[in-house]
Amino acid sequence: PLLACLLVESVGGIAHIHWTMMHSRALRAVVPGICTRGRVGVGVGRHGGSAWSVGRLGGLPEDGSRREGRTLCTAMIKAPHRCASSGGSSGSATSNAPVTPDFTVSVNVADTNITKPKPQRPARTGAWEGLQGLEDRTRGSLIETTLADMEADPEHKLTMSRLKTLGAQGMSLSERKKRRRALGDLGVPPFVEFLTEHGVEQDLVRVNPEIFQLNVGIHCNQACNHCHVESSPKRTESMSQEVADHCLTLLKSSPHTHTFDLTGGAPELQPVFRSLVEGARAGGFEGDIIDRCNLTVLSEPGQEDLVDFLAEHRVRVVASLPCYSAKNVNMQRGRGVFDKSIAGLRDLNAAGYGEPGSGLGLDLVYNPVGPHLAPEQGALEAKYKEELEANFGVVFNSLFTITNMPIKRFADFLHRRGELTEYMDLLVRNFNPGAVKGLMCRNTVSVSYDGAVYDCDFNQQLLLGAATYAPDDGPAPGALHYPEGLSVMDLQHLDDLTQTPIVVDSHCFGCTAGMGSSCQGATA
Repeated sequence: PLLACLLVESVGGIAHIHWTMMHSRALRAVVPGICTRGRVGVGVGRHGGSAWSVGRLGGLPEDGSRREGRTLCTAMIKAPHRCASSGGSSGSATSNAPVTPDFTVSVNVADTNITKPKPQRPARTGAWEGLQGLEDRTRGSLIETTLADMEADPEHKLTMSRLKTLGAQGMSLSERKKRRRALGDLGVPPFVEFLTEHGVEQDLVRVNPEIFQLNVGIHCNQACNHCHVESSPKRTESMSQEVADHCLTLLKSSPHTHTFDLTGGAPELQPVFRSLVEGARAGGFEGDIIDRCNLTVLSEPGQEDLVDFLAEHRVRVVASLPCYSAKNVNMQRGRGVFDKSIAGLRDLNAAGYGEPGSGLGLDLVYNPVGPHLAPEQGALEAKYKEELEANFGVVFNSLFTITNMPIKRFADFLHRRGELTEYMDLLVRNFNPGAVKGLMCRNTVSVSYDGAVYDCDFNQQLLLGAATYAPDDGPAPGALHYPEGLSVMDLQHLDDLTQTPIVVDSHCFGCTAGMGSSCQGATA
């Protein structure tokens, strides 16, 4: 089996640490030599084994600074299956130990680079051209550009070919097999057994539904590399008015629900989007209505009044912006997306969004560009606010960090690069028991465009329907059980789901890694 190892060398009298992966036989041959050199003690263990640790290193600064162009650090690293609790420090020798072993990502996310096959038509991913001429550069629809780049992108073409051949259900089943095989190679048990081993299985229980999330359709003017919904301009799936109207009835009859969360695709491009917003407010709903906005939709033809509509109905905008640099945003989300995103943010600010005391909330969402964890949410929010206000005059309220889930396009990306097992190992190694209580599946009801009900948006994309699971001894009293899947039309109140077991699978490790992940950001 592959084991993670720390290799230590001395350069100019300073100890340098390097992570590497090697076979256990080679590791046994190398470690004794390392352990006898200098003032560093190394303990080695595999999943479920003894703790890995690195003692305080002579000559290394505790702030993780750089000397001679090499990264230096001190750390206390624990075995992957003995992760830090929500209470914080586990008594390590260092005071600045990470919450989980790899929760050490810098907030300088603009420095993150990832390579991908060069398209036949090169993408414009260079330095930003500035505010001058922004209005001219952002006129017109993004759809033609997105379609051209999809045709030129070999990874997109492979994914669409698989979707056409296997269908959505077949692709989801194939992904699940790959993830389970990866966890099997790592010796990691299924998610529920893993929670039981860590004594937190009792935290994975549903509470009163507070968030009602609707995916109103898959159509989008973008086709992002990381998209777990696999949205694009080619997708035409859309919620019917009948399903939308019943969802409004459920919202009105569910007193515990304080958030009505509309997502897609680009939800604003769906015919039912505005009727859902208007219907919720007309029905007396005073809670948060969320528009999960990609920002570029604000400049699409026909959406010229969208900002005013959102402000009039006090819709909270939660907008995707995976970096504060043009290069990384365009790499992940497509040519021209950064320009249109900045233009959209400035239009929202002009309407009062993100301004103190306006009552118009504007939150941003960060997800990593590549296969690594997000930085600490609060620190990254501060960095975003500094960069966006200084460079673009943009202000916002909060930043949410979301882990890239190993499903759909991102799973295909990892599998083709041979990195799926490594990424699953990263998620498991950084399991945080303190993130379980904040999992969104506990207080969220997720509904697909076709009315099917799920425990979360990620289960929705994997077609893992709510209420399809029952323990061997049968459903608990009051629990719903629909082996073939539950429709929103079967519900009279969202509270009907309260006693129903949550459906989980191997992708759930993505929501419990580091500081946790949900549609509302970090959970621990």
